Amino acid sequence: MAKQDEKRRAGTTVDLDGENVHWDQEMSYGQYLNLEPLLACQRPQSDEHDEMLFIVIHQVSELWLKQCLHEAHAAAAHIAEDRLRPAFKMLSRVARIQEQMIKAWEVLITMTPADYVSFRDSLGQSSGFQSYQYRELEFLLGNKNAAMVEVHRGHPRHYERLTEVLQAPSIYDISLQLLARHGFAIPATTLQRDWSLPYRASSEVEQAWAHIYRHTDEHWELYELAEKLVDLEYNFHKWRFIHMKTVERIIGHKRGTGGTAGVSYLARALELQFFPELWSVRTAM
Repeated sequence: MAKQDEKRRAGTTVDLDGENVHWDQEMSYGQYLNLEPLLACQRPQSDEHDEMLFIVIHQVSELWLKQCLHEAHAAAAHIAEDRLRPAFKMLSRVARIQEQMIKAWEVLITMTPADYVSFRDSLGQSSGFQSYQYRELEFLLGNKNAAMVEVHRGHPRHYERLTEVLQAPSIYDISLQLLARHGFAIPATTLQRDWSLPYRASSEVEQAWAHIYRHTDEHWELYELAEKLVDLEYNFHKWRFIHMKTVERIIGHKRGTGGTAGVSYLARALELQFFPELWSVRTAM
C-alpha cells in the first residue's frame, strides 16, 4: 500500500496505448456524423469575432428542435394508440432537451451590446421568428395561429409541412381524445373541431383533470401524462422568459431584425398557454 501511495504522489503516467483502435475503419466518426458538411455550415457574414458564437448557438438550437420534433411527434402517435409508457420516455427526453436549450442562453449572454451591434447589420431581415421548426413545435403543442404560416409561403416545402401540422390535432387534443376513450365526459365540441383554430378551455375538461388528480391511484398513467405535459409547457415558458431577458440584455427595446417589436413581443408571448386546464386545475382543486 505504501508503494502504491508513493507512485501516486510521484504522478505515475497512466498508459492508454495498446488499445485495439480501428485506424483503417470503413466508416469513421467524422463520416458517420457527416462532420465536414456540418462544420462547414458556420459562415459568418462579417469579420467580427462574436458572429461565430451567434451562428453556432442558433444552429445548435435548431438541431435540438429537430430532436424535439422527432420525440414529440412520436409521443403523440403513442398517446393516440394508448401506449403511454413509451410516450412518457419521449416527453421526458423533450424536457431534458429544453433544459439544454435554456442553458444555451447563458452562453449567448457573454455577448455584450457592443459585440452584437458590430455584426447585427449582417443578419439583414433574418430572425429566429422565422424558424419553421420552432413554429412546427408550437403548432404540435397547440399554439395554433394560421397567420404564422404565411411567413413561409415563399418556401413551399416548409409552408406545406406547417399547414399540415396546423390542421392536425395537437398533442393536447390527442390527450383529450385519450381521456374520452377512458370514459371521461369530454365535450364533443372539443373532440371534433377545426384543429387549425386555437384551443378553447373547457370547464368539463378541467373537471376531468381534477378527477384524475384527486384519484391518482385509479388513474396513475393519466396523472403521469398530465405532469409530463406540464413539464413540457413549464420548460417552454422558462425558455421564452430567458429568451426575452437575453434579448433585453443585448439589444434593449430595439425592434427585432425580423420586424417584431422585440422585447415587448416576447413579453406578450409569455401569456400564451398550451394546456390551460392543467394550470387552472391547480386552483380548482
